[in-house]
Amino acid sequence: MRFIINILLTGLAIFLAALILPESAVRIAGFGWAILAGLIIGFVNATIGTMLRIFTLPLNLLTLGLISFIITVLMVQLTSYFMGSKFDVANFWWAAVFAIIVALIELLFNSIFGSKDSD
Repeated sequence: MRFIINILLTGLAIFLAALILPESAVRIAGFGWAILAGLIIGFVNATIGTMLRIFTLPLNLLTLGLISFIITVLMVQLTSYFMGSKFDVANFWWAAVFAIIVALIELLFNSIFGSKDSD
């Protein structure tokens, strides 16, 4: 049950971030597509993103985690490429702003709804 709630909250965070940013920067076709974008971002981050983080671990330690953020931004752009016109991010910089806003919204949601590890 908690997994489904997390998916819905991530979709809502993506949808709200797309509403906050100008339409020329980030476009999303609707809430359902935002949920799908959240699932795809999570999947590519867990697979390709993890492999990239392992390969760039020394550089990541040297830059104090900046490389992990850049990899996350690249995963957002990869998701934009996969989803075509349903989820579109204009460029790297807008993807970076989008990733920051989504992270802040998810942080807000986690502080409001909390996370129960026992579920």
